[in-house]
Amino acid sequence: MITNTETRTNVHEIADGIYRINTPIDAPDGSQFSFNQYLLLDDEPLLFHTGGRSLFPLVSAAIAAVMPIERLRWIGFSHTEADECGSLNQLLAVAPQAVPLSGHIAAMVSTTDMADRAPRVLADGELLHTGRRTLQWFDTPHVPHGWDAGLLMETTTKTLLCGDLFTQPGYGEQALTEADILGPSEAFRTPMDYYAHAPQTKATLLRLAQQSPQTLACMHGSAWRGDGAALLQALAASVTQAH
Repeated sequence: MITNTETRTNVHEIADGIYRINTPIDAPDGSQFSFNQYLLLDDEPLLFHTGGRSLFPLVSAAIAAVMPIERLRWIGFSHTEADECGSLNQLLAVAPQAVPLSGHIAAMVSTTDMADRAPRVLADGELLHTGRRTLQWFDTPHVPHGWDAGLLMETTTKTLLCGDLFTQPGYGEQALTEADILGPSEAFRTPMDYYAHAPQTKATLLRLAQQSPQTLACMHGSAWRGDGAALLQALAASVTQAH
């Protein structure tokens, strides 16, 4: 479903009740890229990633095409960065019951101060119940970057809201793919190498692999469906082989 014909912002269901909001962009260097947010429908709807402030009109319109935006209850993100949480306060202003979700480090260094509403702070491994869904928070410090990083796993559909992991170039025209995304994402990562390469990088990725996700909700490019454990293991090997 196209929700803005000018920007080509679109919404597609990538798992049961989980919608990818996608906005393709042309970068200043002429390359193609995309920004995704994920909306999870439930008694207490959740949005993961907000997009930057300039994307707020597009993201809010896309949410409204699926449900009344004022129903939003939780707004999560992986780490403090403009495309992750830039329009957080704009969303809080239009969704009076919404509360930010934050790991302990993010709450300590950023979220408590920058958000217009106090965050719900999640401990590593803590479960969040939104109705029929349960999500689990995983601290992932410095993976892929950011001391405050963390990810959410929706346990019913086994969907890992995986943030900047498996970032792919291009518009992400295919909302959900079963094709290779490791090759394109590693080819994109290697020249700029935006991973932190912390001592625990491999262990963190392998811990996520142990959750056996079936859908990877990538922030940039297509979402992916398949053997998520094997793909995360392959990413761990690729990222750490030269370090």
